[in-house]
Amino acid sequence: MSFAASAPRAVFFDLDGTLVDSAPDLVAAVAALCAELGAPPPDAQAVRQVVSAGGRAMLRKGLPGADDAMIDQWLPRFLDLYSVAMAVHTRLYDGIAEVLAQLEERDIPWGIVTNKPGWLARPLLEQIEIGTRCAAMVSGDCLPVKKPDPAPVLHACALAGVEADGCVFVGDDLRDVQAGHAAGMRTIAAAWGYLDGGDPRSWGADQVVATPSGLLVALALG
Repeated sequence: MSFAASAPRAVFFDLDGTLVDSAPDLVAAVAALCAELGAPPPDAQAVRQVVSAGGRAMLRKGLPGADDAMIDQWLPRFLDLYSVAMAVHTRLYDGIAEVLAQLEERDIPWGIVTNKPGWLARPLLEQIEIGTRCAAMVSGDCLPVKKPDPAPVLHACALAGVEADGCVFVGDDLRDVQAGHAAGMRTIAAAWGYLDGGDPRSWGADQVVATPSGLLVALALG
């Protein structure tokens, strides 16, 4: 593993599984939907593992007998259930607050690029009280494309007023690494995240960091 010799121009993060542990509230929403449908309670660990892959992936794990048409039918209700209780247990990962504080102390902009739709992402950021602190927030419905396309990452750079060169993208999914690289950034795979059942060492990230506190060294903030 190599570490940065100097601090980055800006740092951009994925949201779920990277900045925040949102799995408890998402699993609870899947469980609530299962109860409404008269289905057995979901395998919480199986659902948790695919949080970064989105709502359909979570429903496939929570309702393993459902076909794609059923998943599409139930997805809006799942999102409604989640939207009214999205910050009951969701918190910043331990160590992330210190990373963000160090970035802000050094006047290094930071932002969020998520595939989560804005009508869910923005209220969540408000409820966990970081929404006004980020220099850019690009949700999954801001542009016609999502990660792994680099366009959302480049859009975040534009909002933050920085060039992609010299910036870092941090995420817990292969798509984050692909989007960051395609945008011309250094990438860090967040091994503390959900990982979608994958091995972050196989994603081709410039670095794999085991814990949020490890970002302080990886970003030359320590």
